[in-house]
Amino acid sequence: METLVDLLKIVLPAALVLFAMYLTVKSFLAKEFEKRVVELKLKNSDIVLPIRLQAYERMCLFLERISPHNLVIRVNEPGLEVAHFHQKLLSEIRDEYNHNLSQQVYMSHQSWNLVKKAMEEVVAVINKSALEVPRDAKGIELAKMIFENLMQRNQDPIAPALKYIKDEIGQVF
Repeated sequence: METLVDLLKIVLPAALVLFAMYLTVKSFLAKEFEKRVVELKLKNSDIVLPIRLQAYERMCLFLERISPHNLVIRVNEPGLEVAHFHQKLLSEIRDEYNHNLSQQVYMSHQSWNLVKKAMEEVVAVINKSALEVPRDAKGIELAKMIFENLMQRNQDPIAPALKYIKDEIGQVF
């Protein structure tokens, strides 16, 4: 019995010291891991932030390029018929969209949805305007109808998306 008590006198303090060391090492490793995660996030932030800003910049440019005011002026050629002008407008929007499609990876879901919605609204205005113009008219008549339909809407279709993107960029800085 005395041997058992002597053994407990040795094992119990050793077990307590071992348990204390275990907790100390565990705490130290957890803090080291957390520190490394923070360092990695910082390093990734330094790399990803410029890419995200570039994506937002490109999407602002995309929205400005598909804005009906800029699009009609850029695509219009004297003497184009309505059908050909209509197709050129839609083709230009589609090409711009396809060129910038990969930027959605760096944007928030909400801002990408607003960009798509803006593009769809521009296409809808162009399509609606094309239906309201006689097929044998010149492209300038389609341009006039597009601008008339935009004025009736009282809001530029790209404005909400552009504002949201600018606000989102402002949150980063």
